[in-house]
Amino acid sequence: MATVRNLKIKTSTCKRLVKELHSYEKEVEREAAKTVDMKDKGADPYDLKQQENVLAESRMMIPDCRKRLEAALADLKGTLAKKDFSQAELEEVNQEGPEIEDARSTITEVENLYQTTEDYNRSSY
Repeated sequence: MATVRNLKIKTSTCKRLVKELHSYEKEVEREAAKTVDMKDKGADPYDLKQQENVLAESRMMIPDCRKRLEAALADLKGTLAKKDFSQAELEEVNQEGPEIEDARSTITEVENLYQTTEDYNRSSY
């Protein structure tokens, strides 16, 4: 049986993973700029190689984060689809706030994120 508490947890997990994904994307941009700057300034080859390794590690985190976000999103969708809330839990939702609506808006936000990312990836090739 899906509980309101589980719904809140799964919604929060998706939101956290979206923030984490954005953080990794910003890190890749920052590290890529730093690598280009080092190349332009003629940095020591060893330092440049280390910076390229940092950039590669940052890039590897994005697919991992996406995979975790996809799993969390599927889990949230499954929980929301069950709609297996007891009458007491439904009353609790109505008293405490819009948890179900929050979950739905999170799902929409993540799906939109994937849509824009797919559009960007197609135009990059």
